[in-house]
Amino acid sequence: MTPITPDWAAYVAQMEQVLALELDDARRQELLTQFSRIAAMAAPLMAFPLDDRLEVAGVYQA
Repeated sequence: MTPITPDWAAYVAQMEQVLALELDDARRQELLTQFSRIAAMAAPLMAFPLDDRLEVAGVYQA
């Protein structure tokens, strides 16, 4: 399975529209840098193989 590489620039542009934000170029670039760092840190966890028969945790109901 080929990993999907997110288009962070497109994501930030969409979130600017959805949240009605106007970011300057410096802030936009910093967000792109941070998203790339977060994705790099999460990559080993996301690549960790899980057993297909792993049971789902229970759901708390009051």
